[in-house]
Amino acid sequence: MYFKELPPPPPPPPLKRTLSGESKVSTTSTQVSRSSSKLLFGEIPLTPAASVDGRSFLRFWLSDNCRESVLSQVDREDLSNVRLVCHDFSSRAAPYLFEDITITFKPSSFTKPARMEALERIGRHVKTFTFCMPHGRETFLAPIIDPHTGEERQFLYDPQVNPSAVVLGKDKKPKYGTWEMTGLLIQQYPPLFHAATNIPAFIRAFSELTSLTHLKISCPGIENSIRGYRRSTVDYALISLRIAVERAPLSCLNTLSLLPIHPGGLLYLHPMLGFGSNRQSAKRWGQIRRLAIHMDSLPSCHQQSVEHLRTLHAYLSTLSHSLKRLFFRWKGERGPSPISLDQEPCMQPPSELNLHPSMRSNAKVSGPRPLKFSRLRYMELENAVMDSSQISTFISAHRRSLVEFNFEDVRLRSGNWDEALEPLTAITGNDSWKQKQEEVMDVPLMLSPVDEGLRVMGPLLLEEHGLEQVEGAGRERGLSRWLSKEKSRKAKEQFWGGNEHMKRFLRGSVFPWR
Repeated sequence: MYFKELPPPPPPPPLKRTLSGESKVSTTSTQVSRSSSKLLFGEIPLTPAASVDGRSFLRFWLSDNCRESVLSQVDREDLSNVRLVCHDFSSRAAPYLFEDITITFKPSSFTKPARMEALERIGRHVKTFTFCMPHGRETFLAPIIDPHTGEERQFLYDPQVNPSAVVLGKDKKPKYGTWEMTGLLIQQYPPLFHAATNIPAFIRAFSELTSLTHLKISCPGIENSIRGYRRSTVDYALISLRIAVERAPLSCLNTLSLLPIHPGGLLYLHPMLGFGSNRQSAKRWGQIRRLAIHMDSLPSCHQQSVEHLRTLHAYLSTLSHSLKRLFFRWKGERGPSPISLDQEPCMQPPSELNLHPSMRSNAKVSGPRPLKFSRLRYMELENAVMDSSQISTFISAHRRSLVEFNFEDVRLRSGNWDEALEPLTAITGNDSWKQKQEEVMDVPLMLSPVDEGLRVMGPLLLEEHGLEQVEGAGRERGLSRWLSKEKSRKAKEQFWGGNEHMKRFLRGSVFPWR
C-alpha cells in the first residue's frame, strides 16, 4: 500500500488589503465624509473639498445679506422642507418660518406638554403672535344653577395669577373662591372655560415669546341677538391674556391689533379697570406705539351701548400718551367717532331739569375729558358718523404732531367738509389745499367693439346721470384719502399692475396698443 504525501495548505490571505484604483479615487470623498462625521448635528463643513460648487455655495451661504435675501423670499411650505436638509439649514430658516404664528385657542393650547416644548424651541423667533378665539355656542356660558335648590348662583371671579399649592395631591386653595363654587363650575362649565382661566399657563406661554413685537387678538363671530346678555369664555381668556402680557418679559412689544373685537372686550383688556389689575399693569401697555381696532358696531338707543362707549373712551385715554399710529374701524353699521366721544350727545351728563329733586346736587357733573394724543402722527378712521366741528377740533388739537390723517367712509351729521378741514388753512397759511381735492376711484375698463349696440350699462349710466342732475348740490359727499395721494396712486398701480398690465390687456382687445 502506497501513501502519497499531500502538499501543504496555502497560506491565509493577508488582513491588510491593498488599495485598488477605485479606492484611490474615492480617498478624497472618504476624507470629506470623515470630516463631516465629526459635526454634531450635520452642519455644513467649513472645508468642502468635494467640488468647486460646494465652495461657491458655502461662500454664498455664509454671506448674511445673500442668505437673508433668499430666505425672506421663500414660501412657508418650502421653508419647512429647507429645514429638513441639515441642522444649519434648520437653524437659519427657523426665524423666517416662525416669525408669524397663529393659535386658535383650545383647551390644550397652553397645557399640552408637546406643544409647550415646541413653543420653548421656537418662541424666541416669534415676532407676530395672533391669538384667535371665535365666539360660538361653546363659548357662551349658561347661568350657574344650584343642583339642590334649582336657584341661580352668582359667581364673582377673582383671577389667580400664581399656581395654587398642592398638599397630598389636593389643591390647598380652591381655584374659584370656594370649594362649593369650584365643584359647580367643574360640573357645569366646559373644559374650554377652565383652560381660559388658567392664568399660569398663559404666563408660561407668553414668557417664551421674548422677541414679540406685534400682538394680534381676533374674536370674530359675535351675534347681535346675544351680545351683552351672556357671559362668554372669550372674556375670561382676554383677562388671562392681558395678565400674561403684563407679567411676561415682552420688552419689544410695540404694536397691538384687535381684529375684530366685541365692544365689551375692551373692559377685560383695560390695564386699570380689568380684573386682576395692579399699579404696574399700565407700564407694559405704555410700550404700544401702533394700535388698530376693528370693533363690532353698537346697537342704537341702548343704555349698554353708552357703557361700551365709556369703556372705549377710557381704553384710548390709557394708551393716548404713547400712540403714534391709530386705526379704528366700525364693523357693520356706522358708529360714533372714538377720537371725539367727549362731544357726543349720548356721552353728556343728563340735565338736572330731567332729574328728581332728590338726585340734584350743587356739584357740577361733567362729561368725559377730551382725548389728547401727544405723539400721534398717523390717524385713520373708517365707517363713522360725526360732525364737522369734531373733525376741526381734532385737527387743531393735534396740528403739532399729526402728519397724516384719513377719514374713510365718514358721514357728516352737520356741517360740510370745508368747515371740517378749515384748520388746514390756518396751518398752511392759505387755502391752496382746497384746490387739491381729488377723489380717486379704481374702475375696471372693459372695451367693446364699436359696431355693437348699447348694452345694459348704457341705460344705467344715463339713469345715474339723471339722478345727479335731480339731486344737484344737495347730494351728500364723503372725504377719501386726505394727504395720501401718493398712497392712492401706489394702490392703483398695484391694482392694475402698472402700464405693462394695460399693454397686455389691450393687446387682446379689438383696439391695438400703440
